[in-house]
Amino acid sequence: MKAISYSRYGGADVLEYGERPDPKVGPDSVLVKVRAAAVNPVDWKAREGHLQSGLEAVFPVIPGWDVSGVVVQPGIAVDEFAVGDEVIGYVREDFLSRGTFAEYVAAPVRTLARKPLSLSFEAAAGLPLAGLTAYQVLHRTLRIQDGDTVLVHAAAGGVGSLAVQLARHAGARVIGTASERNHEHIRQLGGEAVEYGEGLADRIRALAPDGVDAAFDTVGGEALRVSADVLKPEGRLASIADGEVFSYGGRYAFVRPDAADLTQLAGLAEQGIVSVHVDRVFPLEQAADAQRLNEEGRTRGKIVVTVPWDN
Repeated sequence: MKAISYSRYGGADVLEYGERPDPKVGPDSVLVKVRAAAVNPVDWKAREGHLQSGLEAVFPVIPGWDVSGVVVQPGIAVDEFAVGDEVIGYVREDFLSRGTFAEYVAAPVRTLARKPLSLSFEAAAGLPLAGLTAYQVLHRTLRIQDGDTVLVHAAAGGVGSLAVQLARHAGARVIGTASERNHEHIRQLGGEAVEYGEGLADRIRALAPDGVDAAFDTVGGEALRVSADVLKPEGRLASIADGEVFSYGGRYAFVRPDAADLTQLAGLAEQGIVSVHVDRVFPLEQAADAQRLNEEGRTRGKIVVTVPWDN
């Protein structure tokens, strides 16, 4: 099969497009013919070696954890999916090697859900990792409730935009940080937008004088410090970007595959409650360019890589 892979840690130039062996399908997995795979910051961070303390790399590594596609072969123990089923997945194992930037991926059923019919394959590929991150942080880590005021950083990004929608659906008021060009987009999602940069804490306090009930940091650094500064005394703080969150009494969160959570998200997408904005689409052979663009950190929504489809 055609795939993107890298045989050493490094910049985007280590990514190669070429032939890789077709994946073998275990008893509890299905073979998915990939239609699209979303790009996430964790992809290039893993490629640069930043995750090697927790995830061993078995080179060559095919990057990518997000996928949408069609089942072409179920494993012998699988009865959840059949040939022809359209699926989405956050296909992460506890090591780096068999990712989704390829024509095929063998995906454990614990990582999959049925694709929302209302979403294109490109949009659906952007839902699993970002959506699960937002869903699990909001509902499990921050335990948001109806009536809470929630601060979401990088609210126009992949995780942030879904967090705004999910928090609003849960009955929360959402204040989202973003560059000015994305403010209207955040308002369309149901949030109240504030500009990044110097004076951010004062701008947040102008909207929430008593402080926020919960803060969701997706950026780290100054954003984390501001989050802690504008919390109510009993407020909850979570970060997916900066381990310093512990020093502020908050919690660090790392998303996990969960078929039930992903099925819940797919249902919300089917109902039109959450949507995925696709910013740019690249063909598989240009995945290095897609990762470079993601590294710039100014994307609205998701960057997606597509795979040629032959019926």
